[in-house]
Amino acid sequence: MKHNNFGYLLGEGFRAMFKHGFMSFAAICITVACLVIINSFALICYNVNLMVDELEEETVIRVCIDETYTRAEAQRVGSDINLIDNVENAEFITREEALESYKAKFDESSYFDDMDAEYFRDQYIITLENNSLVAETKAELEAVAGVADVYADVEVANAMSTIRTVLYIAALGIAVALLIVSLIIISNTIRLAMQDRREEIAIMKMVGATNSFIRFPFVIEGF
Repeated sequence: MKHNNFGYLLGEGFRAMFKHGFMSFAAICITVACLVIINSFALICYNVNLMVDELEEETVIRVCIDETYTRAEAQRVGSDINLIDNVENAEFITREEALESYKAKFDESSYFDDMDAEYFRDQYIITLENNSLVAETKAELEAVAGVADVYADVEVANAMSTIRTVLYIAALGIAVALLIVSLIIISNTIRLAMQDRREEIAIMKMVGATNSFIRFPFVIEGF
């Protein structure tokens, strides 16, 4: 395509857009509406995803050590716990710390002044790398020697994982559907423009215009 033809074809593309003003306006409006819907849904997904992340950060597993174990033996159990792949952090909680946490939870420590720390067990608060693997990690923790009980809310963790998956699928589905709608509207606009100018195109073909010369204004109009 010669350089002096480029300006002419570019101008033809813009003129065609204004010549079919209503269809161009409709195509632009629908495209803008699709983008607004996509971005609005993306913002909703982003905020819900943040809330799920915050909930997952609060999802921990409590591991209680056998009450017959000494403090040193209980701390050695932590080494085996940290060897489990999905364990990000294992915080050791002594019996005394567990008692203080119990008192603070009920905010009526005066009722528990005479309570002995021996009523509690040494324990670990486990933070996971992947909360979707809570059930598998719980099973591995229960198999560790010295672990008496493992407390984990598997149903809540699975529910949060399901919410995240549904959001991703819904966002992808809506984005694809709206993209297809936009492309259909734009392609129909260009098709109508071609039908309206079919005589002009036929004349251009008869005088020797190349396909690229005829096609370029429509490409500009489509963009």
